[in-house]
Amino acid sequence: MMKKRSISASKASLVLFLCQMISALDVPLDSKLLEELSQPPTITQQSPKDYIVDPRENIVIQCEAKGKPPPSFSWTRNGTHFDIDKDAQVTMKPNSGTLVVNIMNGGKAEAYEGVYQCTARNERGAAISNNIVIRPSRSPLWTKEKLEPNHVREGDSLVLHCRPPVGLPPPIIFWMDNAFQRLPQSERVSQGLNGDLYFSNVQPEDTREDYICYARFNHTQTIQQKQPISVKVFSMDSLNDTIAANLSDTDIYGAKPVTERQPILLTPTGSTSTKVELRGNVLLLECIAAGLPTPVIRWIKEGGELPANRTFFENFKKTLKITDVSEADSGNYKCIARNILGSAHHVISVTVKAAPYWITAPRNLVLSPGEDGTLICRANGNPKPNISWLANGVPISIAPEDPSRKVDGDTIIFSHVQERSSAVYQCNASNEYGYLLANAFVNVLAEPPRILTPANKLYQVIADSPALLDCAYFGSPKPEIEWFRGVKGSILRGSEYIFHDNGTLEIPVAQKDSTGTYTCVARNELGKIQNEVQLEVKDPTMIIKQPEYKVIQRYGQVSFECIIKHDTTLLPTIIWLKDNGELPDDERFLVGKDNLTIMNVTDKDDGTYTCIVNTTLDSVSASAVLTVVARPNPPFDLELTGQLERSVELSWIPGDENNSPITSFVIEYEDGLHEPGVWHYQTEVPGTQTTVQLKLSPYVNYSFRVIAVNEIGRSQPSEPSEQYLTKSANPDENPSNVQGIGSEPDNLVITWESLKGFQSNGPGLQYKVSWRQKDVDDEWTSVIVANVSKYIVSGTPTFVPYEIKVQALNDLGYAPEPSEVIGHSGEDLPMVAPGNVQVHVINSTLAKVHWDPVPLKTVRGHLQGYKVYYWKVQSLSRRSRRHVEKKILTFRGNKTFGMLPGLEPYSSYKLNVRVVNGKGEGPASPDKVFKTPEGVPSSPSFLKITNPTLDSLTLEWGLPTHPNGILTSYILKFQPINNTHELGPLVEIRIPANESSLILKNLNYSTRYKFYFNAQTSVGSGSQITEEAVTIMDEAMASRQVDIATQGWFIGLMCAVALLILILLIVCFIRRNKGGKYPVKEKEDAHADPEIQPMKEDDGTFGEYSDAEDHKPLKKGSRTPSDRTVKKEDSDDSLVDYGEGVNGQFNEDGSFIGQYSGKKEKEPAEGNESSEAPSPVNAMNSFV
Repeated sequence: MMKKRSISASKASLVLFLCQMISALDVPLDSKLLEELSQPPTITQQSPKDYIVDPRENIVIQCEAKGKPPPSFSWTRNGTHFDIDKDAQVTMKPNSGTLVVNIMNGGKAEAYEGVYQCTARNERGAAISNNIVIRPSRSPLWTKEKLEPNHVREGDSLVLHCRPPVGLPPPIIFWMDNAFQRLPQSERVSQGLNGDLYFSNVQPEDTREDYICYARFNHTQTIQQKQPISVKVFSMDSLNDTIAANLSDTDIYGAKPVTERQPILLTPTGSTSTKVELRGNVLLLECIAAGLPTPVIRWIKEGGELPANRTFFENFKKTLKITDVSEADSGNYKCIARNILGSAHHVISVTVKAAPYWITAPRNLVLSPGEDGTLICRANGNPKPNISWLANGVPISIAPEDPSRKVDGDTIIFSHVQERSSAVYQCNASNEYGYLLANAFVNVLAEPPRILTPANKLYQVIADSPALLDCAYFGSPKPEIEWFRGVKGSILRGSEYIFHDNGTLEIPVAQKDSTGTYTCVARNELGKIQNEVQLEVKDPTMIIKQPEYKVIQRYGQVSFECIIKHDTTLLPTIIWLKDNGELPDDERFLVGKDNLTIMNVTDKDDGTYTCIVNTTLDSVSASAVLTVVARPNPPFDLELTGQLERSVELSWIPGDENNSPITSFVIEYEDGLHEPGVWHYQTEVPGTQTTVQLKLSPYVNYSFRVIAVNEIGRSQPSEPSEQYLTKSANPDENPSNVQGIGSEPDNLVITWESLKGFQSNGPGLQYKVSWRQKDVDDEWTSVIVANVSKYIVSGTPTFVPYEIKVQALNDLGYAPEPSEVIGHSGEDLPMVAPGNVQVHVINSTLAKVHWDPVPLKTVRGHLQGYKVYYWKVQSLSRRSRRHVEKKILTFRGNKTFGMLPGLEPYSSYKLNVRVVNGKGEGPASPDKVFKTPEGVPSSPSFLKITNPTLDSLTLEWGLPTHPNGILTSYILKFQPINNTHELGPLVEIRIPANESSLILKNLNYSTRYKFYFNAQTSVGSGSQITEEAVTIMDEAMASRQVDIATQGWFIGLMCAVALLILILLIVCFIRRNKGGKYPVKEKEDAHADPEIQPMKEDDGTFGEYSDAEDHKPLKKGSRTPSDRTVKKEDSDDSLVDYGEGVNGQFNEDGSFIGQYSGKKEKEPAEGNESSEAPSPVNAMNSFV
């Protein structure tokens, strides 16, 4: 079933209509079609019904019409035929019915007054125009009249009559003076609707002789002037005898004084009146009252409300104006004039009548032969209008008969029409207030189908949107429309298509596969026609990255992105808008291919930015808001209220927060009396608070300022508030940080922190300094000083405690009693040295020293601790003396022992102890001598292996750098290494201490050996040194090798090999530091110290090298460090027993902190870390 519906308003542009028809047959507004189709006349333009013309210009009476064939025109004047050809002043425009009456060449407009009507006629009917009433405008002069001066008593009412001449159209009235200035109007003086000037009460300032009424005639552009009117206002107090003599006893200017009067209405008169107004016009009702004081006018509608949105008050509420009145506005309207003495009112009964107005105007009717139709003419009015019909301008009652036509009141019914039924019908609706005339034709046509849509028209749409394929057609009878897919495809049916009455095919959701050719076929009983159109479906345009909301600080840079995806056959354009308008013409706005960048952002850049992407088929947009934030504007309007001696209330108005909420306000103050120009922090309050109670100090000239704070930062300070000087008072506080410390043995220096200016609380700030010796029954000694923060008391005993206090005072009195502090007079050097110094040697590197404390009285100051000076006298293993460098350890507080770490074994030391106070060190105790026992020696200084033979090697070594005792022997261990890097059996040899070389015999030829060598004392073995060497193959080979070694080419080769080995070692070193593995390391790992090698569990053979940290093997040239640690069983002392170096520090409780940092004597460098490099022969053997 085909789905049909009328085309929606949004798609109406697809089909153009000639006019709105009652039947189903529409005539498209196609120029080519209209040229071919017959059509009765239609009036398209005519002059207004009431046509007032300028008598000085030509009269143009318009009448334009269209039809096919083109219509001819004729005119009637006052109901009879107007023969244009007989009047030389009248012409008709070519191809038009418009008349031109030539007034400017001798004609008179008055001669052409009358009622004109135009008729347009062709073979299919006749249309007529409205009755056009021609009247020339008139602007007559004012009639001559004698105007007497108006003598008015002050307070009385007055009406100055204008009485303008009757013109066409009526003139516009206004009052001016001789200087052409409009007279001022008010509630007291105003102009009425009739042009008269009303005075509710006159005042002396109303006296003048130039009240002039003007009438302006717009049509003739002339202004007529009435003679000036004179007004003289008198008061009873100023009446002179002459004026009084001219007044009768009964005149209103009698002896009555000026009195107030209740309101009376000047216009309209009486208590009621009536008013008739036509529907759609503007209703104007007026009430003007006299009275003293000037009355006030109020309007009400009895039994209802004044209409909202259409009611206006003019002329100081004296005029009620209701626009676009309707029958519902009929009723009684009451105006009430009121002053303090009473009121007056008037009721105006309003009746709204109505000239005829259309309910349903007749519409043109296009029919096919044999069809039916109706013409409907319905109008309303008050009174009800009379409906009459005409056919081709003739009353239908006397028009030619038409059997297909039947008149039924306001309707004409047509049945089974034929082509001869074509005509133009006129409907006239009239009542006493006017008439309506409408032309509507009946056009009977017989036409084969026509398709007006161009052939092969291309339609392009976006996927998933509706596609509307046009098939504009015409035919009579109305053709049937069918659609096909392709040229020879099947007819289109189904719910996926919508077929509109105007022939349009709608595909509600077009897809890419909807692309192709579509054929429209139109047929009726007179013929058939078809047309093809093309449809292309495009991919939609999308914004795949939309602009995002941005918050940017002022003067920053911001960028909005707008990245799109679109059909490749469409050319998109990107437009950026700000707040739905164009971007500012500013070089700071940089529009890129897919972004918008704003440089140096300012506050005015705040807003919504929209990216609009347009193609010829679609448009998409995306918006983002830019919020420009900045530090707040400074607060303003600072105000001080509630001033008290110690407080004041400060209020302010916040400045603009610049899109970042104010979080707090900082209040600062300036003391103009003591520190002018310096601002201090006072307090801080939340950002929602705009008033604060501030605590004040006496004798301060305060100014305040406020700083607003938001997330961006602090505003500029506000302008300072007014100054507020607080009264003077006694000081509230005393100086702080009072101390008493002697700088010399016989003085006491008392210091304090002075009060700041605002703390003085008044003028004349001074300090009362008091002191007395503690624990002695002495009186206080006091002095008063000013402008200082120190006082020196001389002649005091050495290091004696004193009670001290410092009190502030000013011209008004003293501060509260200050608290006392304890100070001491100056220190002197300690008098005695510590006694009973004892040394207990714990091991070869550590000793403990004891001493007796000195009496506190002999310290003569604050005991800071004890210093131990110690130094090495000589090494017992070498009798030579070296430069003596003393080391110092400090022990805080009253400690009487300490540890001396880092001693050298088998050495002789001296030490002494001194007590320390704030002044310095006391005398040293007698030097105490002690010796350290032997320790294990360091490794031999070198180990060289020379003279390799088939079965022997020669070893040479040097003494340990630090024997640390008497050497007892050397231990040599060695073992072979096979080609798979496995270790052979270990051989150990003990060598006397006085030997320095050894020849090893009975070795295997061509075998690599690893050697481990160390020295011993009575304490134990020292760290070892290792080396490797290879025996040679045989004597001949050795001889040849010796001979080769003397050749130049071999020397060059060996240099190259040495260079390569150096490079390899560098690379290996770098990689090893980075944790890498390399062949040389693997080879070394195979030659481990046999003493720490684990045995293989399965066969008992030696294992390979292990690189574990806890069992690190001795590599070539490596040394193990001496074990100098202090074992727990050797000493029970903890680290707190260790003293400090010369730069050491103490905790408050006197405990030792920090590590030993004593100075050490210069010692010779340790022995070589490895034996000397192998000879070229050894190097050669290592490669065999």
